[in-house]
Amino acid sequence: MSSTAFTPVVLALPSLTPSLAIEVLPYGVTVHKIYVQADGKTHDLLVGPENANDFLSEYHKYHNNIIGRYTNRVPVGEHTVERNGFTSQFVAQGNQKDPKVSLHGGPKGFDDVEWDVVHPSQATLFSDEEKVSIGAIPSSVVFSHTSPDGDQGFPGTLYTEVLVGLLNPGQAEVDNSKGEFHLGSILFVYRAKLLEEDKVTPINLTQHWGFNLEASLQGDESTHDVKGHKLTLKAGHTVDRDASSLSTGKLLAVQDTPHQHASKQIGDKYPESGYDEFYVFEKSAPAPVPARVPLSDLSKTDLIQDIVHPKETKDALVELASDKSGLKLSFFSNQSGVQFYSGGFIQPESARKKIHGGSGELKKGDGYKAGAAAFLEFHEPLAAWLNPATSLSANDTLLSSGELYNNFVKVDVTYTNPGAL
Repeated sequence: MSSTAFTPVVLALPSLTPSLAIEVLPYGVTVHKIYVQADGKTHDLLVGPENANDFLSEYHKYHNNIIGRYTNRVPVGEHTVERNGFTSQFVAQGNQKDPKVSLHGGPKGFDDVEWDVVHPSQATLFSDEEKVSIGAIPSSVVFSHTSPDGDQGFPGTLYTEVLVGLLNPGQAEVDNSKGEFHLGSILFVYRAKLLEEDKVTPINLTQHWGFNLEASLQGDESTHDVKGHKLTLKAGHTVDRDASSLSTGKLLAVQDTPHQHASKQIGDKYPESGYDEFYVFEKSAPAPVPARVPLSDLSKTDLIQDIVHPKETKDALVELASDKSGLKLSFFSNQSGVQFYSGGFIQPESARKKIHGGSGELKKGDGYKAGAAAFLEFHEPLAAWLNPATSLSANDTLLSSGELYNNFVKVDVTYTNPGAL
């Protein structure tokens, strides 16, 4: 691993004091910090260590990084995968105490490799028209990685590019009487293709990032967790899981359960072990941009424009908000669900950032505690090719030669003066 793996790429909206800035590490495309300037106060919206190298620690495994080739849990063993006339063998490798489970891509997933930094103009998985649209984004970068055939048991050589960008505040209506301000948006676009001409592979990428909108207030104990945050999920079901937390292939209705999140506080009806569930968005929820595109059509498409300037205004699929800080995150995606994990395995030996009131050092006992963050990971259901009934979008998460994988998440950042609430 090179010396630049933990040197952040800094993106910021152009301003004397940027309202929104982000630091991303080449190691695992890890989002180290999301800075927001609101009403004279600086917030960092992500939990995590002070020192970027501490993402190597077991206490910060799967914190704020990309997950791939396949997120969440799949059954260990050999699987035959077929799509578009191609057939390949996938051997899922175990990496958990439970020998039945392969988690987050296997023993050494996309989170644990150094990615190359690419200028967007040199990207190869975005069309020329899209590069023009990317050029209009105030601040952006692309990360790339080639995963060889057989990597962690996955078939085919997979080339992946991840576009990260910051968008200026949109033309959203602002109610000045309530002190509401749109501070900007964060954009992730994940693209991938197989380099061989006769392969098919499972692929399901996500960002495993954990948010706390109150930690920078350094207030009482209630700001150390997210139980006071309000969460809205436009989801009607969760995926049923067995004793190994593998999908059973069935859906469970959320109505009249603790999993019905409709602007309720996370701490309301909080499960004993916290939340760690995959929520399937309502079928009526829009998929504004296709998740797979024929590579032959790439040169004549501009899906970036469709993401940045959608033809129709859509409600957010997920909203996370804090009355204490006045901050709200609104999430948009073409993925059919989201894993909501409330950080139940976070340990006090972790390093809590100084801006969050910690020492910033590992094993000082002042780290984050269980429940310190809301991890919101947008992707398709667990092992969707094995459990088609759980994918209301009919996305089987298989990618064949000749296809382009296309996954995005956009996060609008909004501030409302808490005194006006």
